[in-house]
Amino acid sequence: MATGKKLGIWLDHSRAHFIEFPNGNSNHHVIESEFTREAKQEALKRGEHTMNSKEQQKQSEFYKAIGEVIKNYNEVLLFGPSDARLELFNILKANHHFENIKIEVQSAEKMSESEQENFVNDYFCHTIKK
Repeated sequence: MATGKKLGIWLDHSRAHFIEFPNGNSNHHVIESEFTREAKQEALKRGEHTMNSKEQQKQSEFYKAIGEVIKNYNEVLLFGPSDARLELFNILKANHHFENIKIEVQSAEKMSESEQENFVNDYFCHTIKK
């Protein structure tokens, strides 16, 4: 793991947008949950218990995929409009693979890609000045 690698992740329960800092040459990478509206409807046909089990399984896979990306960074900012950022934070804090990664959580509204990049730049620029 290289020193000083920083990453911002805007996420909700269905999608995670990854923004590297500094993001002068970064691309905007996205991971989407496989628990789509269609998958939910199909699982509901088999019963609410089946739907809940399927949702938990897909959410766990979604968070695991995000965790695999986070392992390559020293500092991570999780932000977004839903509780997904807090759920992911709690999962990461319980896993010793992430104990040496500084992870912060902040609330944020729905944002365009440029607003997400600005949010990440502002956050890490202010933490550098401290």
